[in-house]
Amino acid sequence: MNISKSKVVGLAALLAVVLIIGGTVVFRNWQTQNAPTPVETQSVTGYLGGEKISLFEDGEFTKLAASHGMNVDYRKAGSLSMMEADRKDMDYLFPSSKAAVEYGKAKGIDTSRADIVFNSPIVLYTHRQVADGLVKTGLMSKDGDVYHMDMAKAVNAMKANKTWADVGWSAGYGQFRIDSTDPVKSNSGNEYAALVATVLNGGQPATSASIDRDRASIKAIFDKSGWMETSSEDSFNQFLTLGVGSKPMMVGYESQILDLAVNQPDAWKQVKSDIVLVYPTPTVWSTHMLIPLDAKGEKLLDLLKSQDVQKFAWEHHGFRSANYVGTDPIKRFGVSGTVDQIPAVSELPNNDAMQKLLNVLSGK
Repeated sequence: MNISKSKVVGLAALLAVVLIIGGTVVFRNWQTQNAPTPVETQSVTGYLGGEKISLFEDGEFTKLAASHGMNVDYRKAGSLSMMEADRKDMDYLFPSSKAAVEYGKAKGIDTSRADIVFNSPIVLYTHRQVADGLVKTGLMSKDGDVYHMDMAKAVNAMKANKTWADVGWSAGYGQFRIDSTDPVKSNSGNEYAALVATVLNGGQPATSASIDRDRASIKAIFDKSGWMETSSEDSFNQFLTLGVGSKPMMVGYESQILDLAVNQPDAWKQVKSDIVLVYPTPTVWSTHMLIPLDAKGEKLLDLLKSQDVQKFAWEHHGFRSANYVGTDPIKRFGVSGTVDQIPAVSELPNNDAMQKLLNVLSGK
């Protein structure tokens, strides 16, 4: 039987179609069988210090958390305030210091599973005209592009009610002061208060007795600032927004300016020639510790301590890691006046002294 050429071509085309359809079905079945099983996510929520919100809201962090089965949520609260907040349905607390953890322990919170996640030194932020004026009178010093504040001289100037003009900034209005967050509610203000109390104690960590002795001076120094923010994030944003006339100098975290440079480049470009980072001599370390309240909180702690998150938190948000894994020199941020190693650091007072300090600042 003779088969025409056209029929041969038609049969070949039909066979090709059948093979393509069959191959497609087989491939799709293979894809279905070998597709990765979707990770089931569970919501994890707790209280978070404002300076870490940028990290928790970062899309890349959200993806990292989702890959570990977590949808991480938060409520903003000061490090000390969160220890007294309602913990119903909360999975974690994420304050910014060991002192806050000890405060929580004294309030009956189980802190046995708490662990260090990030570190960040307490620094000062000011404006270039202020910094250069204070350098001229010796209250501050400048080594290359790195500014340092002599905290003993600064505390003595505040005790003596020196004006801004007295300490070198002739355009300043009123008494010399260093603004902070509320030390009774927020960690950066609380650690600054501990630093002031330690300087008043001759550079040795303040004790309950020394704080009792110096209570009038401590109270007077903080009274200079008037109303204080309860969030480090809010305080830093106000500093950037209101300008030198309203907030000449403030206490903050080193990570805040690094985070700004990475994540808000347009804003950083506008302020980089004016804003000056100052390392107090001495300073104190802010140790960001996560307190898991349940199994979900423990899972979040494991994620935060992973090498991926430690590296990401440093490179994108300026948090020094708990173990220096994956970190590189601070010059990567392009922020002048930063240093890799903090040369002069004071230990925080013990918990009894910190409790006494809170009572003094609360007017008790």
